[in-house]
Amino acid sequence: MIAGVGVAAAGAWFVMRRRVEVACTIDLESTHDHFHAHVDLDGVEVDPGDEVLVHNAPTHIPFGTQRTYASRATVQRASWLRRQFVKLTGGTELYELYDVGFEG
Repeated sequence: MIAGVGVAAAGAWFVMRRRVEVACTIDLESTHDHFHAHVDLDGVEVDPGDEVLVHNAPTHIPFGTQRTYASRATVQRASWLRRQFVKLTGGTELYELYDVGFEG
């Protein structure tokens, strides 16, 4: 019984997240030389296991342009236990870095 409570507590600690909403700057460029999308969060450092959701990001810009937008983002902070798990398994999940895109 005590072991079950311990496992349940560890599971709850693993999935627990804290949300922070911050201002951000979105830098988009679609030119012959560069094609990128960067987001700078104001006053927040993103750590392993954290998730970032950018609100009201444009889905496309015309070719040959560079634009900068002010927006908001929600950062979901990972718990200490999840952060350690991500650090431990991060090398085996490198393919997830490529799972980034724009939805329209």
